[in-house]
Amino acid sequence: MSSNLAARHVRTQTSSIIATTVCFIVVALVLTGLMAHVVATMTRSANEIDDARASRAARAAVAAFVARLSGTTTDNAIWDDAYSAVSSPTAADWAYENWGKTSEDYALYDGAIVTGPDGSSIVSAYAKGKPFQPGTFFGEAFYQQINAAAAPAKAPVINFIKTESGIALIASQAIQPFEAAAEVPKFSVLSFYKAFTSEVLDTLSNEHELEGLSLETTPKPGFLNTPITDMKGAVIGYLVWPSKAPGSAVFQQVYPYLAASTVVLSLFLIGVLLVGASEARRLRQLAQTARFEASHDSLSGLLNRQGLLRLLEDLESPDPSSPRLYLVDLDGFKAVNDAWGHAVGDDLIRIVSNALMTSHPEVLAAARLGGDEFALVHVGGAAREEIEEAILALFAEPFKIDGRTIEVGASIGAAARDGDISPLELLRRADMALYRAKANGKGQAVEYDPELDRERIRVAELEGLLKNAIGSGAIEAAFQPLVSASTGAVTGLEALARWKTATGNVSPEIFIPLAERCGLIDALGVHMLRTSIGHAKSWPGLTLSVNVSPIQLCNPEFAAQVIAILQELDFDPNRLTLEITEGVLMTNPDQARRSIDQLKRVGIKFALDDFGCGYASIGALRQFGFDRMKIDRSLVSALDVTTNGADILRATISLATALQIPVTAEGIENSRQAAILRDAGCDQLQGYMLGKPMSACDISNRLREESAA
Repeated sequence: MSSNLAARHVRTQTSSIIATTVCFIVVALVLTGLMAHVVATMTRSANEIDDARASRAARAAVAAFVARLSGTTTDNAIWDDAYSAVSSPTAADWAYENWGKTSEDYALYDGAIVTGPDGSSIVSAYAKGKPFQPGTFFGEAFYQQINAAAAPAKAPVINFIKTESGIALIASQAIQPFEAAAEVPKFSVLSFYKAFTSEVLDTLSNEHELEGLSLETTPKPGFLNTPITDMKGAVIGYLVWPSKAPGSAVFQQVYPYLAASTVVLSLFLIGVLLVGASEARRLRQLAQTARFEASHDSLSGLLNRQGLLRLLEDLESPDPSSPRLYLVDLDGFKAVNDAWGHAVGDDLIRIVSNALMTSHPEVLAAARLGGDEFALVHVGGAAREEIEEAILALFAEPFKIDGRTIEVGASIGAAARDGDISPLELLRRADMALYRAKANGKGQAVEYDPELDRERIRVAELEGLLKNAIGSGAIEAAFQPLVSASTGAVTGLEALARWKTATGNVSPEIFIPLAERCGLIDALGVHMLRTSIGHAKSWPGLTLSVNVSPIQLCNPEFAAQVIAILQELDFDPNRLTLEITEGVLMTNPDQARRSIDQLKRVGIKFALDDFGCGYASIGALRQFGFDRMKIDRSLVSALDVTTNGADILRATISLATALQIPVTAEGIENSRQAAILRDAGCDQLQGYMLGKPMSACDISNRLREESAA
C-alpha cells in the first residue's frame, strides 16, 4: 500500500514537473512573440509620432504663411491714408507708389491689386513691379474672393488659388479707415498675393524642420503630404516631404541587442510584470467606468443628482469661496418634444449641456437633474448677476438642429451655501428659488431668500385653512347690486366671495388664486354657486351673476355640476349669469366652448367680465355668443384721469352695441361717471356709488325699502 502511494506521489511530481516545463516553454514562446510585437509596435508608433509631428509642422508652416500675408494685408487695408487715396482721382498712381512698385522685390508679397467698389474694375494691378491682368492670371475665383471681401471687416478673406504658373496665396480686404466710417455700400478692395515658389518652400522647410519639402500636384507615393485647398475646398496641390522614420532607424541600431536577449526567465519575469500592470490598469478602468456611470447622466454626460450631491459634499471642506448652486429649467422644452419629437429634444439637451458647462470660467461643474432641469456649481469671485446673465445669454439666440430653428428660454434659481447646510438643503433652496422664478413669468433669475420658506409655510397653512373654510361654509357670499341705467332700480346682483377669519378678512385676490393653484377652485366654485343661489331664491325677479374661474370652465364636468345644482335648488336657469374673463378664451377655447354651449342650452347666460383690459378679439366675441359685456373698471376710472378716457369708453361701448351685446359698467364711484356711461349706451351700472357689496340680509332689507318706497 505504501509503495502504491509512493508511485502515485512520484507520478504526481513528474506530471507537475512536465506541466511546469511545458508551461515555461509555452510562456517563453508566447512572451518572445509578444516582445517582438511590442518592438514592432514601438517602431511603428515612433514613425507615426514623428510623421504626425511633421504633419503638424506642415500645417503650421501653411498657417504661418497665411498669417504673414493676412497681417500684411490688414496693415495696408485698414489705413486712413489708403482709404482717402483710393477714392481720389490719383488712386492708381497712389496704389502703384505704395504697393505696385514694392511688389518687385518685396519679401511679403509678389503682387498687389486694387479693385473698385463695383467689384470688377481694376484700379491697379502689379506683379513683381509690372502690370498684369489678375482675371487672366487667377481666373474667376479672383472675382469671387473680391466680392466676399468687399464688406468692411477686421480680417481679410484669404485663400489659395491655382494660377497660370502654379499656386498662390491671395488675401483680400476692403480698404477702410481705422475707425468705422458712415455706411458705404461697397468698398474698394486691396489684394496681395504670394506665389508658392521654391524660395518660399525653402523658407518653410528651414523654419519648420521639413527637409525635402516640395509642392506637387498629386500625392507622392511613400512620402508624407498635406493638401492645399482653394476657397471651395477643392484640393489644388500638395505639400510633400519624406518621412524621417526615426523608429525604423532606432530599431536597426538595437536589433543585435534584442536578438541577444533570449533569456527565458528574464522574459518571463518581465512578462509577468507587464501582464500584472495591464490587468491592474484594466481593473482600474472598469472601476472608474462604474463610478462614472453611477454619478453621470447617460444622455448629456453631465453629473446626475447623485454626482452633484457628492461633489457638493466634497466642497464642504473649509474654503474661502463657498459654492453657489444654480438650477436652470428650460422654458418651452415640452413644446420642442411635442413639435419635433424626442430625438430632437435629446439633441437639444446635449447642445444645452455643452453650452452650460462653458457658460462661465468659474462654473466648476454642471449636472442634469431631470428631463430639462440642470444645475451649475459656481466657485469663485464672480457676482451672482454675472453668472445669471451668462446663462441667460446662452438662450438669447435660437438653436439650430438639423436645419430646424428651435427657441427655448430658461428660468434660474440660485442659492449660496450658508453656514453648514447640507447639499440636499442647498439643492432644496435653489429649487425654491427656481419655482419662484417660473411663477414670476419665466425667463428670470431669482436668488433664494428665507422669506420664500416663510411664504411657503404661510401658503401651506392658508391652504389648510381654505380647505376647512370651504368645507365648513366659512366663505360667504356678498352681493353687489346691478342697477338699471335708465330707472336706477336694482335689476340683478353679483355674488362675491368673502372670507372672514379670526385675524381679519382675507382678500379674494389672495385666496382665489390660491384655490386655483392648490386644486380647490372647483370646490370653492360649487360652494359659491350653491350659496348664492340659495339666497337668490328669496329675491324673485332679480338676476344673479356668479364669477367663474377659467379652470372651472375648462373642467369637462363643470356644466353637469351647475345643472345639477340648479335642479337640486329648483332655481330658474334664465335668472343665472356666469361671468368669465377673457383668459378662458385663450387657455382652452375648445373645452370652454363646449361648456358654454351646454349651459346656454338650458337657459344660463354668459357675461364677458373685465372687457377692455385683455386681448379678446371681435371674432372671439361672436364665436362664444356672450349675452352681456362688463366694461373693466380701469376704463371707467380713466374718465377722471385722461382727456380721451370718455372717447375710449364710448368706442368700447359702441363695439358692444354693434355686436348687439348689452353692456354693464363696473367701478362707478361718482355721478359724472354714471351720466357719461348712461349717455354712451350702458344699460346697467355697478359700483360703490350705487351700492357696495352687502350681506344677504342687507340686500333683503334694501329690497324691502325700495318696494315700500
